[in-house]
Amino acid sequence: MDLAIQDYARSLALRSPDHYRSGPFTVRHNPGWELKYANYAIPDRGAEPTAQDITDLVTAFRAHDRLPRLEFLPAWAPAVEPALLAAGFTIENRAPVLACTADGLRTPEPVDGLRIAEPVTDAEFTSAAAVQHTGFGGEGEPGDGGITWLRGATAGGGVSALATLDGRPAGAGGCSVPVEGIGELAGLAVADGFRRRGVGAALSAWLTRTAFERGFHTVWLEPGGPDVERIYASIGYRRTGEKLNISLT
Repeated sequence: MDLAIQDYARSLALRSPDHYRSGPFTVRHNPGWELKYANYAIPDRGAEPTAQDITDLVTAFRAHDRLPRLEFLPAWAPAVEPALLAAGFTIENRAPVLACTADGLRTPEPVDGLRIAEPVTDAEFTSAAAVQHTGFGGEGEPGDGGITWLRGATAGGGVSALATLDGRPAGAGGCSVPVEGIGELAGLAVADGFRRRGVGAALSAWLTRTAFERGFHTVWLEPGGPDVERIYASIGYRRTGEKLNISLT
């Protein structure tokens, strides 16, 4: 499953309109969104990059005014991590990869007053992006990149969601465009004041269930930490591998 998930991520990067190639790497570049999680490289399967390949990749990132960064499953290309470390890259973290299938999804306890729906209006997309922006530590108003990602998920066959509780924006997230029935649940955030009330579990389950209804057979994600992983595990997500996040500052 982990290699299928990595193949999904690379295929999606190749579909992105602003991606580019550098040696044995595909770089997912987002010109309208500087967020590091929206800009990263993925090695080809089994890649064995030379020192010059790494230098060229760093140069390409710098030319695009982005942090040189990669996200990939080490088992996909075992020779890449040692080459990056030798070039001065630093490991950000090794994150577990979780996956859920339709027969494993469980329904969480309902949250009184919670309403979850796909954004439709400009105001709803902006509200959803604002929850994500502040939920991941951003300040001020959300940029166009977050709004564009949410719109693109909906338009491309994925899912986006805005959760409101008692009429106030409480959570947001999305499930990216599917590739051969696999999609990623990403950008899930719960607003301050609404955490530890079951909003995250309800929103995750709603996004996952909606993805299955639209023809996905697997949804995967990278949890932000042990506490978050437990929330996903409670609705049926299980570990399937490990992803390396690594960058050069």
